[in-house]
Amino acid sequence: MKPTVLLIDDEPSVQFGFRAYLNKTGYDVQTAGSIADARQKLTPGSYDIVLLDLSLPDGNGLDLITEIRHNYPEVALVVITGRGDVPVAVKAMQLGADNFLTKPVDMNELNVYLSKSIELKGLRSKEITRKRLDKSTEPYFGKSPAVKKSLELANMAAGSDSTVIIYGQTGTGKGVLAKWIHEHSSRSSGFFVEVNCSALKGDLLSNELFGHARGSFTSAHQDQQGLLEVADGGTLFLDEIGDMDLAVQAQFLKVIEEKKYRRLGEVKSRQSNFRLIGATNQDLLALTKNGRFRLDLYYRVNVFPITLPSLQELEEDVEGLILHLLKSLNYKGTGVPLDVLNLLRRYRWPGNIRELRNVLERGLMLSGGNILKPLHFTGLDLSSAAMPLENKESSIENAEMLQIRRVMEQCSGDTEAASKLLGISRPTLYRKIKKYNLTNH
Repeated sequence: MKPTVLLIDDEPSVQFGFRAYLNKTGYDVQTAGSIADARQKLTPGSYDIVLLDLSLPDGNGLDLITEIRHNYPEVALVVITGRGDVPVAVKAMQLGADNFLTKPVDMNELNVYLSKSIELKGLRSKEITRKRLDKSTEPYFGKSPAVKKSLELANMAAGSDSTVIIYGQTGTGKGVLAKWIHEHSSRSSGFFVEVNCSALKGDLLSNELFGHARGSFTSAHQDQQGLLEVADGGTLFLDEIGDMDLAVQAQFLKVIEEKKYRRLGEVKSRQSNFRLIGATNQDLLALTKNGRFRLDLYYRVNVFPITLPSLQELEEDVEGLILHLLKSLNYKGTGVPLDVLNLLRRYRWPGNIRELRNVLERGLMLSGGNILKPLHFTGLDLSSAAMPLENKESSIENAEMLQIRRVMEQCSGDTEAASKLLGISRPTLYRKIKKYNLTNH
């Protein structure tokens, strides 16, 4: 199916030229000669792209931008303006236009802009659908003191534009918390762009982040925008940032400092006003000491650290998490039998909340939609379920020690600032510094 374009311009010669070129290059083009005509032709889902001239016989095209963006948020919008009207074009971008072209329009340049606009429309459609679904499923984090502290910090992070790093074991919900921070921040209308640094290595990750120009390598048959460009005005979430290759770390450090980057094969610099959130299941400071993570990048990303507790540390929240996850899996029951709850509580959950969700989903399938029973969870290895108390305490203490060390590092050794950020008194912080022998950190 051909992409559809609505050209809003009152000059017949311009309409003819655009229609002839765009029809030849694979677009289905309709025209409107005025704002009133455009309003009649615009209906939900009718066009992929709107090309809008700002000088129209019945008004200023700027007045139509806000209306289009409000009523048809998914459509790509490109403004056409005279060469002396660049400030007006900037105003159009602020109102919601995706791009602007100056007259006389270079048709090859137009084709590039339209290709990019189609990409943006697809991303915007997915984001709008996701937000619509997310509104009905606010995540459940729990009510235990450990979670409450993490959520207090997340609330602070949502109210600022600072870089955030989320620490926690695999499956603890770092990505969920990152998305929650984005959705509750001033950037919620922008894209939440997620990149898994563990799944993409070297040039693949670099290309995904920065994009490339046509002809920059053998298979680069067309320009490709990077995710930094998509994240402009929104949030870039780098999951497992500790696995990022050193060469890409060096490239990305400059991007954080200047918010500028270049596509592979391009000379000109581009800008992206993104907010960075990172996540890792590793100790980044320890990685800097063995040369796997740049110390200068560590200082850039470790601005506002948040640590998520493991499921083993959330015994009082297990039942609430089970009920929430079952609801998200369309479980029709009103509760969970006590023998099933006791069984699930005994398990150690090394894969944390992600593993819990997978186990519950399998249990529901085995139950056939009927009441859950212990026999539906026979796959759990309960031989090591009862974690020795000393090991459990050691695990919690280790997490506490790492959090205190990170915060002390962030506060440059200022115990007053660190105690406020940790939510404990200075005497308590001094005792813990002595307990964990952190005087040299």
